[in-house]
Amino acid sequence: MDEVHHWVGSNGGPEFFQTLKRNVEKLTAAGARWVTTTNAYNPNEDSVAQQIHESAMVEMGLWLYDCLEGVIEPDELRDEEKVRAALIEAYGDATWADINGLTRTILYDRTTPDSTYLRFYCNRIAESSDGWMSKVEWDACADDQDPIKPGDQIAIGFDGSIRGDATGICGVRLRDAKLFVIGVWERPEHAPDEWEVDVLAVEAAVHNAFNTYRVAWMYADPPYWQEAIGRWAMEHGDDTVFEYWTSKPTRMVQAVERFRTAVMVRDLKHDGDHRLTRHVLNAVTREVPQGVLIQKDSPRSKRKIDLAVCAVLGLEARADAIADGRMKIRRSRVVGF
Repeated sequence: MDEVHHWVGSNGGPEFFQTLKRNVEKLTAAGARWVTTTNAYNPNEDSVAQQIHESAMVEMGLWLYDCLEGVIEPDELRDEEKVRAALIEAYGDATWADINGLTRTILYDRTTPDSTYLRFYCNRIAESSDGWMSKVEWDACADDQDPIKPGDQIAIGFDGSIRGDATGICGVRLRDAKLFVIGVWERPEHAPDEWEVDVLAVEAAVHNAFNTYRVAWMYADPPYWQEAIGRWAMEHGDDTVFEYWTSKPTRMVQAVERFRTAVMVRDLKHDGDHRLTRHVLNAVTREVPQGVLIQKDSPRSKRKIDLAVCAVLGLEARADAIADGRMKIRRSRVVGF
């Protein structure tokens, strides 16, 4: 199996890998073996290369993972001495490699992202340069202490679809900006062409969220869901449920930047939900005249980002709720006898 860093969820790579591996493992007593070759992977893609590298089988020494990495950091790619040393280390005894030519390319060719040089020339695991959030940055905000509880005061972000993309609902606690997933509905891998989001399930999740938590503010992206959002506003208050058009770039650029800054300085938390993490790490950046937006890596990509959008809207809802004076801190009463 070759180039398994390209075997990702959007092209069915991990599923194909499992099929091949299962059939080989059934015949190991007869001498069957499997082997993969790969370049360094992008840790945001959850490729087969990454799954193998992070497997407990490698950690326990049951699978051999052999790798030569050039020792160099992204901010050292303009240092000729360090670039040359990293290339020599990475290419090992591959004497046919043009070390001088590769060094010149890395130093002076700016048509290729530095992350590509790190992965494909120096064999260093590196994230795509257009990724919105790095795994290290996002994981640093994970917090499994003080879990979200019924009755907590929260804000909500909602991003809906009907067929193509996912529909998601994220909550964020007002007192500490802790994010959590209320619900997500994604198209299954082998769904029929007529598959649609379960609208009744979404409605029930919204209703349950308002019954379970003290919802101070909700922002919802209207396309396909304007009628439902209007109804939620009537049921829960038009001073609580608001439309938030993510298609308006000026406002969305500011929201995306505030969210990214909050992650960088750890002004928000999340409970480690793998679905939210996957969507956040799937998001890539797109420059517009107003600034930077987030989007999928391609319009037809199966790598969804809808929960990332929900999280951005949820954090905006929290900020506006607090600015409006809605954060209420419950104080316990001490009674003496």
